[in-house]
Formats: sequence, C-alpha cells, structure tokens
Amino acid sequence: MASNESLSNRNRSPKDEFYTQLVDIEAELRHYKDQFRGQVVLCNCDDPYESNFFKYFAMNFNHLGLKKLITTCYTGSPVSGEQLPLFETAGLRDTQPPREPYRVEISDVPDLNQDGAIDLADVEYLLRNDANVMTPLTGDGDFRSKECVALLDEADIVVTNPPFSLFREYITQLGESGKKYLVLGDQNAITYDEVFAQVMANNLWFGYDNGGEKWFRVPDAYDIKTESRKKVVDGVKYQSMGRLYWYTNLETTKRHEPLTLYKRYAPEDYPTYTNYPAIEVSKVAEIPMDYDGEMGVPITFLDKYNPDQFEIIGISIQLAEPMSRYAKKEDYMTAEARSWEVRVSSSTHWATESTWVCISASSSSGPEQHREDRPQADLRPRGRPRLPRQRRGRCRRL
Repeated sequence: MASNESLSNRNRSPKDEFYTQLVDIEAELRHYKDQFRGQVVLCNCDDPYESNFFKYFAMNFNHLGLKKLITTCYTGSPVSGEQLPLFETAGLRDTQPPREPYRVEISDVPDLNQDGAIDLADVEYLLRNDANVMTPLTGDGDFRSKECVALLDEADIVVTNPPFSLFREYITQLGESGKKYLVLGDQNAITYDEVFAQVMANNLWFGYDNGGEKWFRVPDAYDIKTESRKKVVDGVKYQSMGRLYWYTNLETTKRHEPLTLYKRYAPEDYPTYTNYPAIEVSKVAEIPMDYDGEMGVPITFLDKYNPDQFEIIGISIQLAEPMSRYAKKEDYMTAEARSWEVRVSSSTHWATESTWVCISASSSSGPEQHREDRPQADLRPRGRPRLPRQRRGRCRRL
C-alpha cells in the first residue's frame, strides 16, 4: 500500500472541495429514513465542523435510530475548524497543529444542555466535553488509507460527497466492500467503466433528487470563472452545479416506477446506427412502445431506469464499432453496413458520436410487438464480446 502522504496527494484536485448544503441533503435523505435504523453510518470525506452530512446525521441521530455515526476528514482541509475552533474540543485540546486529520464517533446524543431538544448545540457540547468522541487519526485521513478502510469495514452505510477526481476509486472501493451507500457524483461519472459495470450488474442506480441547480460552498480562494454560477452569502462563497446526481445501492421506490411509453415505431423516425445494429432514440420520452429490438437511449435514461421493465445491454463506448471501420465512404454500402443502416435524408448516424445506453424492455400491456424486418443472424462483427444480460425471458429488445 502506498504511504499516507502519497495517498493524500495522488490525484486529489483542488476542485474537489464542494461542501453540500443541508437543504439538498435533507431533500434526498428523507426518502431513506427507514433504512438507517440501527445502522452504523460513515461519512469518510467530511470535516465534521464543515460538513452538513455530519450535521444532518448528528442532529437526526435519535430520530433516525442510528447505532453509531463515524466521520473523518483528511489532512489539509481548507476550511477545517472555521465554525468551531478545534482546540475547544475535548479530544483535540493537546493536538498540534489543530488542522491534523481526526475522526468523530458518536453513539449517543443526549440533551446535554437540557433545553428540551436534541440539536447541533447538544452535539457541540458533546464534542467540547467528551474526549472519547473526537480523536486524532494516525494517518492522513484519506479514504484509501489503512486506518479509514478499517472504519469502512465497521460501517453499514456510507453517505458523503467524495472527491470528484477520485470517483472511480471511491465507487470501486465501495463496490468491493459490499456496503450500502449514498454519494454525490457528476452525472457523466456513470459512463466510467468501473461505475457502469456496477450499473450493468444491477448493484448501482441513481437516487431521487438528481440534476437541477445545486449550490455548494467552496473555499474563499476558489476561482469561479462564470459569474452566474457564483454567489456570496454572509461572506461565504458558493458555486452552482447542474449535473450532480445521487449514486446509491439503497432501495428506492423510484426505480420500480414504470416508464410510460406512448410513441409508435416508424422506421423513418428512428434511424439505425451505422456501426451498431440498434435504432437511435434521441429522447427518453420517445422510446417506442411497440418496437422489438435494441435501442440506443441517452444516459439520462438511467435516472428513469426500472429493472423490472428494462434490461441494460451495454453502453456505446463498449458496444459500438469504431468509426474508422467505415472511414471510407465506399465502405458505407458494404452488405454488412447496409444491413445495419437506415438512411434518413442521406445522413449517417454514428453510434460513437455521443454516449448512449443500449437497452431492451419487456411489455406487459399494449399492442402486439413489432419486429424490425432485418436478418436474424448476429450482425455484430466477430470478435466483439457480448455483454451479459440482466434478465432472461420474454422481452422487447430496445
């Protein structure tokens, strides 16, 4: 294993410092409350004094019925200790320097100030007076360090906003750990091989409150080039982001809601890709209800993916033949290319011009399914491996 220093510095981007607002955390977490009872929650990319993930779980510790809350931060957190000086905490009064990484472990949040309510004031009182709650870490607090991996082993559910530049490693670690999790990430991270493999295996899906405009606190020195994406409130700088999605393997009701299909298939409306035998569906709302074949749909489809209704075949960056195979214009009209291609206004549709998900679907109602009139033989070029299917049986292939 690499040293703690190298783990902390390797690949960490200064643009990883996005602090999620409490309102966004509350909007998502309200859907999972019953799944947290009796669980050990780990927030392993969070400064307890700056992270609203910590504040949410600490304030709602008794309401959620948590068994334990564990929070860790890494060396060099740029806003560490700004809201509550670390030297005031019982477990860190003799620690120098005060910005060294530490962990917080809470197994009970009583009404210590006796004001009749359990809130953040009780948590702050606990930190100031119980030396067993907050303790220094021996390493640098990186989620890949031996010390933090041991805390991951102890946890039941991980909830945090991990470093975007390390998202591949972070999701891979969670997948290998077998833990439940709910984390924020860029929408396009779903196309990473490591992440999409878990989608294919039905071990990962999107949560509820995805996309839209979310505002994140950033360090004062953070450079935001677009004026419309920044604001300062009470001296605190914020940046807006619009592609943030919740990645989870916690159960959701959303992923079992059927997608209503209303359009009918017509060859002139759905061109076939030149380099992959699937029709192009440019919008999720335009998935035809009566087509029996593979379809390329935008990655935004995954926010509406119902494993009971659809089957994911693969993704364009893995399935589609490279465009160089048809680089010469005369190659477009080979027998194989003609079998794959439907021309609309003499245009050519390449499966690799944008990233799409290839899906199939079953239909429990509606008109008799339509099968496109094309050879039944496997038209994929020899040598390209088929990706495993999630389900078998009666299905309409999109």
